[in-house]
Amino acid sequence: MDAIRTIPATHYLNNGHGLASWLLTKDHKRIAIMYLVTISFFFFLGGLMAAGIRLELATPQGDFVAADTYNKMFTLHGVIMVFFFLIPSIPAVLGNFLIPPMIGARDLAFPRINLLSYYLYLVGGMFTLGAMLSGGVDTGWTFYTPYSAAASNTSVIPTALGVFIAGFSSILTGLNFIVTIHRMRAPGMTWFRLPLFVWAHYATSLIQVLGTPVIAITIVMLGVERAFGFGIFDPARGGDPVLFQHLFWFYSHPAVYIMILPALGVMSELIANFSKKKIFGYSFVAFSSLAIAVFGFIVWAHHMFVSGISVYAAMVFSFLSFSVAIPSAVKVFNWTATLYKGAISFETPMLYAYGFMGLFAIGGLTGLFLATLGTDIHMHDTYFVVAHFHYIMVGGAIMGYLGGLHFWWPKMTGRMYSEFLSRISAILVFVGFNLTFFPQFIVGYLGMPRRYHAYPDEFQVLNVLSSAGASVLGLGYLLPVIYFVYSLKRGEVAGPNPWGASGLEWEIPSPPPTENFAVIPRVTTEPYEFTPHVARERELV
Repeated sequence: MDAIRTIPATHYLNNGHGLASWLLTKDHKRIAIMYLVTISFFFFLGGLMAAGIRLELATPQGDFVAADTYNKMFTLHGVIMVFFFLIPSIPAVLGNFLIPPMIGARDLAFPRINLLSYYLYLVGGMFTLGAMLSGGVDTGWTFYTPYSAAASNTSVIPTALGVFIAGFSSILTGLNFIVTIHRMRAPGMTWFRLPLFVWAHYATSLIQVLGTPVIAITIVMLGVERAFGFGIFDPARGGDPVLFQHLFWFYSHPAVYIMILPALGVMSELIANFSKKKIFGYSFVAFSSLAIAVFGFIVWAHHMFVSGISVYAAMVFSFLSFSVAIPSAVKVFNWTATLYKGAISFETPMLYAYGFMGLFAIGGLTGLFLATLGTDIHMHDTYFVVAHFHYIMVGGAIMGYLGGLHFWWPKMTGRMYSEFLSRISAILVFVGFNLTFFPQFIVGYLGMPRRYHAYPDEFQVLNVLSSAGASVLGLGYLLPVIYFVYSLKRGEVAGPNPWGASGLEWEIPSPPPTENFAVIPRVTTEPYEFTPHVARERELV
């Protein structure tokens, strides 16, 4: 019996049309769409701040905005992009939408908590937006003390409170994913039949649940110190500012993997499905996600090589930072082996996959310079760090997000988008990104410090290149908004599986029914099995 024929015609988009049916929904797919709209808003708000930064740096004199305004722009750019876009983007949108159908479930384990996590994210974002409208915050996105504890007279507490509230959204989402993956897999869906997208989100969820409480209590202590004058981090009050850095980076370095691990999972799906091959070394790729999550918790102090930690501690953290590159390299080499002699096609999602592999490799390799004690001292707090971070986050996490969004858009909406425009967009993003951030490696190595709104004249050419690249990158990001929205009404109707992909989510209609499966499937095949003439076998229970 075929599960597709037994599914009712009603799907999640037309199952109730009023605003209340969306705002009070417990359907994981609708919640994912609400996240998509809200996260896109914050992405373009953070991008607006980035545009202001690049306009300022186009000339050496600092003549676009005042120094204080510039401090607020780069702070809000960092806070919005890190806490309200990069961390939630793939898990909240693609993870929320896809994990239940990928494992053969009708919804997440805790639908009400899933809705609560969205509203916590929204409330946290509103606090930060309110702080921006009331004058902004100028501490940098890291909230380093003692500046944030006492010296800054800007909206530190409202901004930090927004991050604190959004952290609970992250914890609840991670908890929901862990329980769902453990308890709601379809019959026959063993751990080693899970899509690698699910493995990546499982590892990410462990970091969210274990790491986020640390930044939450750190923000509480910062707020208590600022509001009541307690000496926790401020040395003038008997506190220790290095303690803040330890606590902040103990969460914030694993948070880098909250941002990048889901993108690594997306890449595994894209590479397998657009080369029509099983992932080479599936179990190694799966366990490398868990290894990255573990290593992420023991390398935080490589951010603190110039903060006064002992040379012996610095040597240990340097060695550990080199070690974390191993599981990342396992993924890249196994993807390359998967592509070898594959039936490769070049649709837009695969263009993003190729771009991701190149940019992620550059970001990872340049990280080794910052993990080396001698070179880190020279390049610490320069634009070399900015370029490295963006090659991992923008070149990695956002490329993964866009690649996944293009891959699963037909499943989410039932419509195809313009392949011509989407390929142009992917090329613009890749070219614009490299033009924006590669010059920053050079200018950083030459000694230009980050977070300065004025700089010596000899750095202007590289900064103009970077600002010009940002314009191209911005156009590349704007195009998907146009053709995605257009596709909702005018796009070609997509079938259940327009890519010829493998996976349970491709065996239900597009867009999916409200409950995903009328009958829970029994899984009898291994992941990523591509047979040219025979559909994947599914027994029903």
